[in-house]
Amino acid sequence: MPAMFNALSLLIGLVALPFALVGIIPFPFLPLINWIAFPIALAGTVVGMFSRGNAGRNLNLLILIISGARLMLTGGFI
Repeated sequence: MPAMFNALSLLIGLVALPFALVGIIPFPFLPLINWIAFPIALAGTVVGMFSRGNAGRNLNLLILIISGARLMLTGGFI
């Protein structure tokens, strides 16, 4: 059962990753996509906390850091 949480967390992270990578691009209004990536990665982190494996949780934490830093540096906007 715990391995299933890790796989689910990895899957959630793979859904959030493209949003975070596109949100890094400094084009007008494109960084607002990080508002989509951040809650998805947060949910993946919570799911990954129930697992014995670290891969899913670590992937989601990396996405949280990337999208959170981008949101913080721009004030949540462009």
